[in-house]
Amino acid sequence: MGGQAPSTPLQTMKHSAHYARRGVAAAAVVFFLAVSLHGSSAKFFQAANQTDFLKGEVENLAIDARGQLLLGPATELVYETPSPFLWTVVPAPDGSLFIGTGNDGRVFRVDPQGKGAPFFDAAELEIHAIALAPDGGLYVGSSPDGRIYKVDRNGSGSTFFDPEEKYIWAITTDASGNLYVATGEKGVVYKVSRDGKGVPFYDTKATHATALAIDKVGNLIVGTESPGRVLRVDSNAKGFLLLDTPFQEIRSLRFDANGMLFAAAVNGRSPSGAAPIVPADSSAPPTTGDSPRAPVPSVSVSTEITAIAVVDTPAGGASGSPREDRRTAKGAVYRIAPDGLWDQLWESRDDSPYDITFDPEGRTIVGTGGTGKIYRLEGDPLQPTLLSRASAQQVTAMHTDASGRLYYATANPGKLFRLSAERATMGTYESEVRDAQMVSTWGAISWRGSMPSGSRVELVTRSGNTETPDETWSAWSPPHTLATGSPIVSPKARYLQWRATLSGSGTGPVLTSVSAAYLQRNLRPEVRSVTVHPPGIVFQKPYSTGDPELAGFDNQSTPDRKLAQAAQNPSQPAGSPPPLGRRTYQKGLQTLAWRADDQNDDELTYDVHYRREGEALWKVLRSDVTEPILVWDTTTVPNGTYFVRVAASDASSNASDTALVGELDSVPFDVDNTAPSVVVADVRAESTRTIVTFDVNDDQSPVQRVECSEDGQQWRSVFPADGIADSRSEHYVMVIDGAIGPGGVTLRVTDAMNNVTSAQVNPPAGR
Repeated sequence: MGGQAPSTPLQTMKHSAHYARRGVAAAAVVFFLAVSLHGSSAKFFQAANQTDFLKGEVENLAIDARGQLLLGPATELVYETPSPFLWTVVPAPDGSLFIGTGNDGRVFRVDPQGKGAPFFDAAELEIHAIALAPDGGLYVGSSPDGRIYKVDRNGSGSTFFDPEEKYIWAITTDASGNLYVATGEKGVVYKVSRDGKGVPFYDTKATHATALAIDKVGNLIVGTESPGRVLRVDSNAKGFLLLDTPFQEIRSLRFDANGMLFAAAVNGRSPSGAAPIVPADSSAPPTTGDSPRAPVPSVSVSTEITAIAVVDTPAGGASGSPREDRRTAKGAVYRIAPDGLWDQLWESRDDSPYDITFDPEGRTIVGTGGTGKIYRLEGDPLQPTLLSRASAQQVTAMHTDASGRLYYATANPGKLFRLSAERATMGTYESEVRDAQMVSTWGAISWRGSMPSGSRVELVTRSGNTETPDETWSAWSPPHTLATGSPIVSPKARYLQWRATLSGSGTGPVLTSVSAAYLQRNLRPEVRSVTVHPPGIVFQKPYSTGDPELAGFDNQSTPDRKLAQAAQNPSQPAGSPPPLGRRTYQKGLQTLAWRADDQNDDELTYDVHYRREGEALWKVLRSDVTEPILVWDTTTVPNGTYFVRVAASDASSNASDTALVGELDSVPFDVDNTAPSVVVADVRAESTRTIVTFDVNDDQSPVQRVECSEDGQQWRSVFPADGIADSRSEHYVMVIDGAIGPGGVTLRVTDAMNNVTSAQVNPPAGR
């Protein structure tokens, strides 16, 4: 399933003239593992790793790198704004937070107690950049028609710097109080002194300068868009390229306590720097040109990845494996050391990293867009843990306060949240909607994990026949509390969803996997085609050893036949019987092949019947055939025109009262193992010629070919009196120059079924 993911703030700005409200609804489909049991059509929805669980909805739960669901930090809504986008968060010395918004161009102030109010309202529509001014006020960068305002402690502002640029993406100050301004669409960074006088400081040669930071020695770090690069610029405006990513935009730059630089990069582009390569489920528009467009509501639908594994596989069988994910990465996080060495810490094909911060232990926290997930990178090597999931589409900006509490701002909608440093005492996980493909009977739901004393895990389910749950779905079921499994009581339907509630103190319970069984409504197998190969054409098994074996010719009490090698078997079309070996010819054998399928993926067996034209009764040719091919020794039945009927049964995968059979009849075909007859009517001499008159008759097949030879070595064709050999009775008048020799002439006659006979023509009497 494809869809659209939300744009980055830069793309929203560049392609928006009116900046309409953009609401993004996400329909997520969790990766699931459908397990088909050998000898049974029961199937299972299973979530058992991080990839499985990440596509669900979590509240106060975390998902670690091992795919375990556990109690996460408690989430608290601090302040809800009327703005659809919150783009930046800057802390003040008193613990307050200043928040820049989109679509209304305002700055909100939220005090340490969570009380918020509008602080400054710009004439422009977007506030992407805020920095603290040396005198306790704020610098505020607005877009479009980029402008820097200086706002005092009371929220009164005036224009401080007005460059001839359309966008202002980031601002920062150095130790001397100089202000640096990152702009677009020319990618110039300005340096503005305390008195508001600004000059171009560095030309990035990119379309946009998108992110700024100052290192410990006072160098300016610049992130760019088109291309996505990180540069270090010294006080003399000499730039040095630190990182050239295969992504389109550097979204955020952050230093940790050790002076390591972290960069969030988003949106793929080609390595050559050509036009951006946008994933199929991304709404990222081209980022060049002067044709802005307003952001519009879009739906983000994660691509479903399905792997099918077969358990209890018979000898020689193979298990399925997950398909390789070849989608273009949406973003990555890089770490750059002070000496310039860098490495990529994390990459995602589902989430776009928007901002980076660090927890009290120094671990990297990444806020993402798409479905509002917050990851913590930890371990060696670093692995992502889903720390929380916002009730919004994008986590756009983050801040960790002195108490270790994580604040994060969101877009769609615009809210400010806080994560506690303590674990929640209860959390929930709501799975994606599982699709059984058809109305199904639900089996048991079970789970695995650990439950320390005082903790609890409960699962509830609901079902319906619409892809998205609505008022037509059933209510949530009573809780399932038995880990080893209990029957799902939700009504039979096509779709199923489950929700887990974990509660406890301390680390609480841990959920490692959930499995839900279902049995699809049995559908009738369908025989889609029956192929009648030319008479006598058979195929060797492709991998047989020793004496050649015929495909489809097992367990038949027929005299041994010596196989004559013929041409290679032509390519088999898709959906045809199994690959066959060399094609051979054996008189009297008839190869039948068919193609059948079952929407339940049931194991099929076949019964093959036959009847002669004019007869009403079908007779058994072969029962319980397991391969869709059969060779029939037609020498065991009289000549005639026949039909075969292939009946496909799913009885081996279903109870006897639910098993179904699908049938299909073949086209009519002839069985003829008798050679034609030749009746010589007259042999007479006329002048210098000899005229032989004879008739050829066949009970079942048209006469195909007549030849004559006087020495048994050289043969020439003889044509019927009407010029066309096309019927079962043909009249011939053969003219021979000169007289027939004492040895006579041999006639060789072949019918359409390759039956051959011969006749001797002697010289006329008196010669």
